[in-house]
Amino acid sequence: MTSVRSVSIRVKGRVQGVWFRASAKAVAERLHLTGFVSNAKDGSVYIEASGSMEAIDDFITWCRRGPELARVETLEISDIEPQMISSFEIRRH
Repeated sequence: MTSVRSVSIRVKGRVQGVWFRASAKAVAERLHLTGFVSNAKDGSVYIEASGSMEAIDDFITWCRRGPELARVETLEISDIEPQMISSFEIRRH
């Protein structure tokens, strides 16, 4: 059985207004992750994602660069309890 990992990721830099959320959703769906992505009021992007260890590692690697117009400065990654979400969604605040 594949181990499942759940993480929260805060992405800082030029990450709003550059299609980060939509791109993250597309990558997460391709990797069969569940969770959500949202813009935070401080200008960062907040993500919670669950999936196989390998898929989470691949997703984190993608988050380090983001979509073409993004300029990622830092990632804050924490392991969290799995969330009961059956898909990957964009949340708006």
